[in-house]
Amino acid sequence: MSAMSGIQSKFSSAINKRQSLLDIDTDALRLFDGIGDRLDDTFLETFADHWVISTRDNQLDSEVRTFLEASGKSVYWKRLDQHQKEDPTHLCGEEQTGAFLAKESGVNYEISFQSGYSQGIFLDQRENRKRVRAAMSEGKTLLNTFAYTGAFSVCAALGGAITTTLDLSQPYLDWAKRNMQANDIDPSQHYFCKGDTFHWLKRFAKQGRKFDGIILDPPTFSRDDKGKVFRVESHYDQLISLATQCLAEDGWILASTNCRKLSDSDFLELVKKGLPRSAKVKALPMPSEYTGESYLKSLWINH
Repeated sequence: MSAMSGIQSKFSSAINKRQSLLDIDTDALRLFDGIGDRLDDTFLETFADHWVISTRDNQLDSEVRTFLEASGKSVYWKRLDQHQKEDPTHLCGEEQTGAFLAKESGVNYEISFQSGYSQGIFLDQRENRKRVRAAMSEGKTLLNTFAYTGAFSVCAALGGAITTTLDLSQPYLDWAKRNMQANDIDPSQHYFCKGDTFHWLKRFAKQGRKFDGIILDPPTFSRDDKGKVFRVESHYDQLISLATQCLAEDGWILASTNCRKLSDSDFLELVKKGLPRSAKVKALPMPSEYTGESYLKSLWINH
């Protein structure tokens, strides 16, 4: 078997294995997961039939390029460089110059290849979004911190909750509102807060404001508008502690991180440091299509 057919075989096999997850309700999914599909540091995702190939190498393997060009798909290439966060570049096929909608579990999300390093949704949280929607019902409230484009807020609202979406970035809050509108949800029936999560959690606690569910999925490193630094491995326990002060009786917290410096057990211990002893913590697996590195750590915490 030639090297080319070997590469093609790996991609075809990986994509075929995931076909059962692609249907009328889902057209956004990870199709190829690096070492889990026998090709290290190479990842392929589809967004409504537009593909994004991601590599840790600044050079794209010629055989991978040939496979992508032969696919007939609209393909963009993203370099996984932690220091240089840039838009994915158009590689082949039809160019997608504007925002468009992709669907996951029947929910619409606005996707853009011209809005920086991330395309609008983190696909590795697919199962967690379903869990959040199932946990919500009419009259419940959700606080979505570090909300990015508000995907968890959309799912909670579809579950019947009144949501509060919190992020430092006004453009992302506006994007979250558009995601709600794309699912026939009226954003004016929900709350949007611009600012630092630590500041708002302290404010909510002082006001006595409680939430039935809280999402904590911070970036591994961030700096607020006053220059204060947040690092997951140093400050997550403080984040958890503040969140518990805003949690309603019988409420829950979804705590997650993709920080590779922390092992599953390290993250669990860090989270427990910020929790009361009575809290019950359950580890959640990554979605089944992530066959490579199990980097996303998610904990479901019941108060």
